[in-house]
Amino acid sequence: MAAALRVFSALAIIAVSTALPADHELLKVDPGPRYQYMSSPEGVELVDLAWKPSDLLETARFDAETQVFFHLFTRANPTVSQPLLLGVQDILDASNFDASKKTVVIVHGWRNTPLHDFNVYLVHAYLQAEDVNMIMVDWSIGAGALYVVAMANNIRTGEQVAKFVTWLNSATGASLDNYHMIGHSLGGHQVGIIGRNLGGEVAYITALDPAMPGWIVNPSGFKPTDGKYTEAIHTDLGFAGRVRPVADVDFYPNQGFNMPGCETKHCSHHKCIFYMAESLMNGGFTGQRCDSLWQALTRNCASSDTLPMGGTTAKPGATGIYYLTTNPLPPYSQG
Repeated sequence: MAAALRVFSALAIIAVSTALPADHELLKVDPGPRYQYMSSPEGVELVDLAWKPSDLLETARFDAETQVFFHLFTRANPTVSQPLLLGVQDILDASNFDASKKTVVIVHGWRNTPLHDFNVYLVHAYLQAEDVNMIMVDWSIGAGALYVVAMANNIRTGEQVAKFVTWLNSATGASLDNYHMIGHSLGGHQVGIIGRNLGGEVAYITALDPAMPGWIVNPSGFKPTDGKYTEAIHTDLGFAGRVRPVADVDFYPNQGFNMPGCETKHCSHHKCIFYMAESLMNGGFTGQRCDSLWQALTRNCASSDTLPMGGTTAKPGATGIYYLTTNPLPPYSQG
């Protein structure tokens, strides 16, 4: 019924707008300029943050129930995935999924595919670090659209992933207390949407440089309450990534922008992927607590309190803003 109402509403808007100029602006999703820059795996692109009739039609073509895929990796199959299908018990029973182990769900960002750095590096790093069930969410069909369309597809995908996790836990006895979800950019918001649709009960959720364009006032953006412990790592704030804190704990390496070793904003937006991967395997990133965001942005944090950034283990009860510096080349951690 809800899906039918969404389609009906979209068609109604299109019908009303037929008397207006072709593909006119219907609604701008954020304050500020209509056209802003956003980073994709291929570089920086100028994106339109206004909804047009053609965007509504494109959004209606995306079917999260049939166009979102789930790939299971384990130490028994670290390089070739085992696809899982919601509701298909026989495929699940024949897979290497083990409900007694931690389950890690990773969600890529705009214009990503299963072969891009985020997926490749995190699958390898987590399986090196721990014997876990690694589930890669492939929403590349929805993520490959124009940015404003991908934003809408991101929300619908998050709802679908939550349905999949609910079924998976019901079928296997796995518990949200033994889950870690990691998302980058648009995926950084999507892991929050997934957690929200699971009642905020996911043990550990990490948002890697959650996207800024289209998400400044977006009610679906990442929130501290989306999981039992939520963490964000900001590496391109004010451009592709959010500026303000969004999680229980927000880390601002190198003031949150212009990462060492990077010459472009595009590089900085993706640098958090490599920091996270290194933190999983080797740890070593130690943040210093700041009394305010301004202190983190000006490297003026005086507190003696510290907290590890990233890693495989949640830090329940921890809150606040943390600053640290990194090296320009691996190992990125300075200890």
